[in-house]
Amino acid sequence: MRKTAETQDTGWIPAPREATEVADDLVIPGAGPAPRPGERPTLKLREHGPEDAPRYAPEWLELREGPDGAARAPELLDPLRIRLANLPGKADGLVIHDLGCGTGSMGRWLAPRLDGAQHWILHDRDPYLLHFAAVASPRAAADGSRVSVETRRGDIARLTPDGLSGASLVTASALLDVLTREEIETLVAACTGAGCPALLTLSVAGRVEFTPSDPLDDEIAEAFNAHQRRTELLGPDAITVACEAFSARGATVRVHPSPWKLGPADSALTAQWLRGWVGAAVEQRPELRAPAERYLRERLAACEAGELRVVVHHSDLLALSRPTDGATS
Repeated sequence: MRKTAETQDTGWIPAPREATEVADDLVIPGAGPAPRPGERPTLKLREHGPEDAPRYAPEWLELREGPDGAARAPELLDPLRIRLANLPGKADGLVIHDLGCGTGSMGRWLAPRLDGAQHWILHDRDPYLLHFAAVASPRAAADGSRVSVETRRGDIARLTPDGLSGASLVTASALLDVLTREEIETLVAACTGAGCPALLTLSVAGRVEFTPSDPLDDEIAEAFNAHQRRTELLGPDAITVACEAFSARGATVRVHPSPWKLGPADSALTAQWLRGWVGAAVEQRPELRAPAERYLRERLAACEAGELRVVVHHSDLLALSRPTDGATS
């Protein structure tokens, strides 16, 4: 296994105390709002700036891994398998770049669903998460073929078609909604320029459904969506922007719903998500603090009692770029 010494950034850290009191100050890093205007919720896509502390807690990534896997759209796998089966040089194995890999949950979900030898290149800023992802990566594909990994710390703002030379596939999870339009264009240009498909999962769709409902649901959701769109980030608009960008460059694009469906068995994740969701809404609209405190207390109590169900809507995107001479594995 080899590493490169570039820089990348990953995740959220909790907001300062005054912004998180509504969330009981118990938000696991990764579940809560960003602390400063312009702070990046996932990957650092700019090459300047100081080395920052890690922002995703493994505990948050572990909580969401099961629901993430259950939510991802299996309907996109057959067209992806067909494309991968027809790649030139497939006999040498697939090369898969996982951007913002965290603890490697995307690889653990996808590698056992694809046939053939695979070499995963895991990108993240946090060396601890990279180590965890490498150690916990799957070792066998669906047909028993070998899966190998390498880790890289890198800035995907500088991702180019040359950087993806030899790539069979680019993957990412919960990434698009924390990018700007320019950053999505950079990512799309790299993928389409290299002629490799992209499977980009779990982009927030901006819709949440609660059972039972509460009159404040919609107002909190609107404030959260506005928080997602701060400082030119696209939030729930990202999936549309990415589809348009891929289509403009000749890629065939498919989108499929991938909602979290959280019930009593997911109460730990639901509680953390609620604290972060409400905390971000209050950070965006401080005048909501008083009603939001009541709202959060009641929602957390219902969650603990097993009486709350939540559907958090996401979308998965598969973009099949036109093959190029460089799109070999």
